[in-house]
Amino acid sequence: MSLSEATPEAISTASSPAQSESALRQGDAMPPFTLAYVLLWFPLSSETFIFREIVQLMALGLPIRVYTMYGKVLKGCSGEMRAFPGPVRRMGVPAFFRIWAAFFRALRREPRKVLQLLREGCFRRMRNLESLAENTWCFMAGFLLAEQCRADNVGLIHSAWANGPATAAWVASRLTGIPFAFTGRAGDIYPQDGLLREKSRDALFIRTNNLANVGWLQSFCPQQQRDKVRLIYNSLTFTRRAVCEMPMRPPYRLLAVGRFARTKGFPELLTAMARLRREGAPVRLTLVGDGSWRRRLMALRRRLRLTDCVDMPGFVPHDRLRKFMLSHDMLVVPSVVHGNGDRDGIPNVIMEALSHRMPVVATDVCGIAEVIRDGETGLLTPQRDPRALALAVRRMLENRGSALRMAEAGRALVERMFDKGANITALCELYRSACPPQRTERS
Repeated sequence: MSLSEATPEAISTASSPAQSESALRQGDAMPPFTLAYVLLWFPLSSETFIFREIVQLMALGLPIRVYTMYGKVLKGCSGEMRAFPGPVRRMGVPAFFRIWAAFFRALRREPRKVLQLLREGCFRRMRNLESLAENTWCFMAGFLLAEQCRADNVGLIHSAWANGPATAAWVASRLTGIPFAFTGRAGDIYPQDGLLREKSRDALFIRTNNLANVGWLQSFCPQQQRDKVRLIYNSLTFTRRAVCEMPMRPPYRLLAVGRFARTKGFPELLTAMARLRREGAPVRLTLVGDGSWRRRLMALRRRLRLTDCVDMPGFVPHDRLRKFMLSHDMLVVPSVVHGNGDRDGIPNVIMEALSHRMPVVATDVCGIAEVIRDGETGLLTPQRDPRALALAVRRMLENRGSALRMAEAGRALVERMFDKGANITALCELYRSACPPQRTERS
């Protein structure tokens, strides 16, 4: 069965967590190599799923070193994230001169290879100035990353994102011969950056965390290499879970969580709230998050006269989100596809809400339908349709029994699809098989 023919459950439950972990631990000792995880920042408050992934892989005995292209940003990080023991190598502005020194060393040592990289990697059309700046910095940082990976006996360079970090990993791999791979998730591949085809061509494998991305990523690979795209879902990130009581009594309490950005659809959600209020529905919304659209959303809240029923508490650390999920009636995820193709993959907040038996209303964008199966595990609506969103909210609120049934089914589904034991073990096995000991023996 090919990936394109497989269902999410068939892929994610190929073996039980106990079987997979037992097979992993019964194998030979871990190979003598270091796995490089390349990111822009680490830890980052909005990337708890990556933090958990790294911690869980290390718990299985995989030797990991984190490399960040930028400096340290701990704002909003939980105590656990702040206490991460490392090892982490950070670049950022302090590494500016070290990066250029590494570039000139590579140019003196292997001028043809460096000039070929410059021809392939520079002056590519990027989707915007931010993407251009990120990729340019990461391209140059790749020269220093190459030296660090050699020194640290890295056997596989893995980028947790397909954009800038993968550019650095690609450069480092081309310079050292160390294989590299990357994960493509959402906004890092939609729309593609100017180097995605080259990175896909040269990657040892490409991991994605939702089925909707598989065909898209395969389209950037040479025809004979399309099976290199591997689907492994994320794992649930809350260490403790409880049950949402969902009292469904007026005033009904709705929750929305996410970055205040163009793909989250929060203007449509506020418009839907205004419609619900006009129709006399006794609803309140807690809109948790922060970002570049904060002022725009606050202005829209005032213009729609929703300040008395829409609370905006700002950014909430991941370890405090559980309290919100237990005290509200449902989660609303109004994701949209931006005009340039930017979009969510499967927002992690959906899985976390369902793991707390919290009803979910969401839009049918990218991989969301893999988890929210309309009428079965939640309610789906078209994107950018406040009227449909309001109707779905009313439908959920008016039948607590149906909402409870869908929430229970959703919880059972995400506990299978996003099981830590199965998914982290599958990821660990992928890394091990991708980098056997003999590949790390370099001159």
